[in-house]
This record gives sequence, C-alpha cells and structure tokens, in this order.
Amino acid sequence: MILHQDYIIRIEYDPATDIMQVDYPDLHSSQISEVKHSLTRMTDAIRNYDVKKLLIDASTTKLNISDEERDLLSMSLAADLANTRLEKLAHIQPEDPMLIEKSNENIAQIQQAGLLAYQLQMFSDKDKALEWLKAD
Repeated sequence: MILHQDYIIRIEYDPATDIMQVDYPDLHSSQISEVKHSLTRMTDAIRNYDVKKLLIDASTTKLNISDEERDLLSMSLAADLANTRLEKLAHIQPEDPMLIEKSNENIAQIQQAGLLAYQLQMFSDKDKALEWLKAD
C-alpha cells in the first residue's frame, strides 16, 4: 500500500513482509527543507507501523547539494532511524561511481558516530535487496 506519494518522495509499505520501500528523493539545495520534511514523514511512518525492514532505493537519485548539506541530512536521517525499531536497512546505490563513493563516506561517518542501530547492507539490485530483507 502507498502511504505517501508526492513530487519528492514515495513511501510504500507491505504489511505481509513488513518491508517499507522508499524511492529516495533527488537532493537540490532549493528543496532541502521539503526533503527533510519528507524524510521525517518516512521515519514517522516507520514508527507508526512499527516497521522492521526498510528498502531505500537511491538508484536514480541526483545530488545537487553541498557535501556539508549532504552530511547533515544523512546524519539527521540516521539519528532519526536509530530512534525507531528498525532492524534492517537495504540501500540500493546509485549507478554513478562518484555518488557511490559519497554514499560510502556518509555511511562511514554514521558508523563512527555510533548511529547504526540496525543492520545496513548496500545493493546494486533491488531483487537481491528484497531477498536479504526477507531472510531471517
């Protein structure tokens, strides 16, 4: 079922598998406050539905923000997710090697800050990500 969809984000939840799927939004400096609001909406839905498994699809995400804005957004999202009962997060990486590198840098910072209270796995394929989320 679709919990929310607008021009920034799409949040879908399957209660049978307890998997929430989110198409990660494009990140533009001019829309950063709207993106933050949408990500807060996502974490609220994770809390309200007591979601344990999350798939974030960033395969088509475009970045047009500063490294500082990206880092702050990532740390904020990680902190919000750490305050849920989320157990597994599958992240589908973008195809652009430069964006993969930036994503890996963010994850290293999040781990260093001690904000990973859930399992995190990176994927290039959505089917493999879903398979990992469904496995116990």
